[in-house]
Amino acid sequence: MEQAGPRPRDPRGSDDTGTGAASGNEPAFPEVRGRAARVPQQPGAADVDRARGLAQSAAHPARSDTVRGEHIHSEPPVPRPVLQRASVRGQILDALRAALAAGELTPGEVYSAPALGERFGVSATPVREAMQQLVVEGAVEVVPNRGFRVVERGARELAELAEIRALIETPVVLRLARTLPAERWAELRPLAEETARAAASGCRATYGEADRAFHRAVLALAGNEQLVRVADDLHRRAQWPLGGEPGRCRAELMADAAVHLALLDALMAQDLGAVQALLQEHFSGV
Repeated sequence: MEQAGPRPRDPRGSDDTGTGAASGNEPAFPEVRGRAARVPQQPGAADVDRARGLAQSAAHPARSDTVRGEHIHSEPPVPRPVLQRASVRGQILDALRAALAAGELTPGEVYSAPALGERFGVSATPVREAMQQLVVEGAVEVVPNRGFRVVERGARELAELAEIRALIETPVVLRLARTLPAERWAELRPLAEETARAAASGCRATYGEADRAFHRAVLALAGNEQLVRVADDLHRRAQWPLGGEPGRCRAELMADAAVHLALLDALMAQDLGAVQALLQEHFSGV
């Protein structure tokens, strides 16, 4: 009997988010989306071990009491592949966050996972997974049948985020200012100086990383890991550029970084009034 050849690929494909048909503007991508590709099932390592054990039992009846899949000392174990999918997804997520902070992904624009995958040199799958994480973080939103739209953040939303950050971080820093010795604050000066160097580069993504690293280090002194995570998430959201406006210029970034150094000086001197004033200036300028 003549065997049937492979089924032709449906040219309609599927939508980028797995919810419908793909738009005609998306580039062709060598994967079957919307349904599972029919790939012949490959034997896994456990199947190989099982088959080997059965064969050895048949050839050596005396060894029939050997547990299936158990390796004999004279035979090397079957190597198992090390999966790197999670690391790829993490790298793509970091790259997308940096692109958001730098304004390379325009607020209001829709981006498809296949197109971004081609840009980063990976398949659409890790891009789609990273985008779903950004949906959770509020950076993008799903557009059925098209992809992901970068959220437009207005001045009011950024002001609300800054207010929440101030409510969380200011009391903690003031409490630490009353109890920690000057030498503990001096240990953070390299991080503050790094924010100044990052600001001088004029790159918002570079400055954003250095800025968050400094604030994480300050809050970590309180010994509350949950506080650090919540504050860092709010900080990341506040760093995304305003919709329709360019990112802050180099001078603004340098002024923001200068507050870090001044804040450390006030903390070392235990000048609580200066600390509170600097924090208020810092958050209102985000």
